[in-house]
Order: sequence, then C-alpha cells, then structure tokens
Amino acid sequence: MTEIKSEGGGTVRIADEALAVIASAAALEVEGVSVTNSTYAQEAASKVMRKSTIKGVNVSVVDEIVNLSLALTVKMGAKLHEVAKEVQSRVKTAIETMTGLTVGEVNISIGAVTVGNGKRRT
Repeated sequence: MTEIKSEGGGTVRIADEALAVIASAAALEVEGVSVTNSTYAQEAASKVMRKSTIKGVNVSVVDEIVNLSLALTVKMGAKLHEVAKEVQSRVKTAIETMTGLTVGEVNISIGAVTVGNGKRRT
C-alpha cells in the first residue's frame, strides 16, 4: 500500500494491486500486445521484484517512486523493441497521470509470441 501525503492535510493510500491493474490495462492498449501474463517472463520478473503480481505485473514502490516489471506475450509479426518501448511509455504516463506518483522504471520481459491461431511459442 502506497501512502501519499495530501496537500489538504490527509493521506491517500493506493494499493500496489491498483497500480498493477493500471499498468496492465495500459499495456494491453498497445498494438501487438497479446496478454500481460506470460508465465516464463512472470517467473523471471518475480525473482527480482516480489511486492505485487497481477497478470504479469510486478510493482515496487519506494519513497513514492514506482518501479514496474511487466511480463508480456506479443503477437507474431510485431516489432518487439517497438512494442516494448510503447508499453513503457503508456504505462509510465498512465501511472503518473492517474496517481500523481513518479515512475522510475518500467521493465519489460517478453516471454512468448502468439501465432495467428492463438498458439504460443516460447
């Protein structure tokens, strides 16, 4: 739970799970992203960040700086580096706009690619 001191004298608490949902939704808006729960990438990311995991999104908040790791499955034919860069941008913008927190890092792990018939290749 992230606590933010409000200018009005109170506090606002944002659950890490809420941050993960925002990040996941932002990632899914990017053309080429199939899902945000690639098992391989999620396991790799969870070894690094163990705070919160929702659908392939790990969240760590220290001193109101949000660091995220997203595990993605990308559609065949998508340019992986472009998809990753766009996900990073959209996740950062969504978190900062909706919460007022600062995003430090958005790390992307692409663990699988979906082919035309919906099958995954890892």
